[in-house]
Amino acid sequence: MGPLELLVVAFWVMLPAYVPNNAAVLAGGGAPIDGGRTWKGRRILGDGKTWRGTIVGTLVGVGVAYVLNVFQPTAVSALGFSVPTFPLAAMITLPLGAMLGDMTASFVKRRTGRNRGAPLPGVDQLDFAVMALALTAIVAWEWFVAVFTVALLVVVLIVTPVLHVVTNVLAYLFGFKHEPW
Repeated sequence: MGPLELLVVAFWVMLPAYVPNNAAVLAGGGAPIDGGRTWKGRRILGDGKTWRGTIVGTLVGVGVAYVLNVFQPTAVSALGFSVPTFPLAAMITLPLGAMLGDMTASFVKRRTGRNRGAPLPGVDQLDFAVMALALTAIVAWEWFVAVFTVALLVVVLIVTPVLHVVTNVLAYLFGFKHEPW
């Protein structure tokens, strides 16, 4: 794969993991997953991790994967190279893993004394992608190894932080987030 093809395929396969957290921000609110409980004097996750946001974010990501599957033949014709389809397991694990990765980062932030919205550079930009990849590798191993070459994983790990920063700054500027990270 050439550089442009790697970039396009990386974006294609990660889109179901990129979209859920943004959808969760728009649909958030409601009951927090941790129910307000604390552990060692600090909230477990915080008010920012809600059932509604997690469910909506995951479902939107599944929907994105479904739409990409529908348009895959058209994309292959238009692009002139192959982009993968998503088996059901990957359709679910990519967005669910993204949501779980974000929750894991929130848990780490609470344990290290950071308040909701406080930055944790590196973790904030990759938590969702790493967990989405890990969960997908566990559940859909054959598809994962067929799609995610070493080169593709490198591109994902380079492009994801850039996209994360850009989308968060835009969400902040449009008033969807309280902080630009």
